[in-house]
Amino acid sequence: MLRPYVRGLTSFKKTGLLTERQILEIHATIEGNKAGFRKLPGTNIKNDATGEVVYTPPQSYEEIKTLMANLGKFINDDRLCDWDSLTKMAVIHHQFESIHPFYDGNGRTGRIVNVLYLVKQNLLKTPVLYLSRYINQTKTQYYELLQFTGKTRDWEPWIIYMLEGVEKTSLQTVELIAGIKRLMLSHKNSIRNELPKVYSQDLLNNLFRHPYTKIDFVQNELRVSRVTAKKYLEELVRIGLLEKLKKGRDNYYINVALYNLLAGL
Repeated sequence: MLRPYVRGLTSFKKTGLLTERQILEIHATIEGNKAGFRKLPGTNIKNDATGEVVYTPPQSYEEIKTLMANLGKFINDDRLCDWDSLTKMAVIHHQFESIHPFYDGNGRTGRIVNVLYLVKQNLLKTPVLYLSRYINQTKTQYYELLQFTGKTRDWEPWIIYMLEGVEKTSLQTVELIAGIKRLMLSHKNSIRNELPKVYSQDLLNNLFRHPYTKIDFVQNELRVSRVTAKKYLEELVRIGLLEKLKKGRDNYYINVALYNLLAGL
């Protein structure tokens, strides 16, 4: 799920805008295709348990295009209203999900738009606020409030729900970052003490770039030979900092402690 964030952030940094074209690019990265906005009618939002249709989004391609163009103006032109950025993000998300512009991947795309909007408004430097976890954990409430707000136009419960999500997710993110820092320091000390000839800051960074690494990654990032990269990783396995997992023809070296920390999200 990291690639859509990176794609959206890279595109946003070029223009300072979060446009319809960029949203289409984010969605294409998520879905692995360029189907674009819905062109055929018949899309309905159903209750997963009962199959009951709870919401019918706009059906025509022309209407979806018009609504998304209007939403793009709302996202990028702060002169249209003087709301604070968090309130505006909550409204943007509701409007995007109500338009439901894609056949699939609307929720994932919308949650990425949330975070990139906060980057755009200088509330975040990088897209580290993982609101998806909060929304997934409160999915019933999320859909109930989407439907309630759409029917009543009473925005207060929805905005409070989204603001609570930002608060809880922010606190969790701060705790996670502190946990990663502690874990990096622990790994650093272990490697320095047990494998002083292997240790380098570049190697440590490689181990924490993702929950796993590969010989190719170490070889390229540290600019060492493949034999040396393999030796480093096998030594880290020997002292218990990594676990080796063979999948197909590739060997993956898992930073289990980091994986467990992230899995606790």
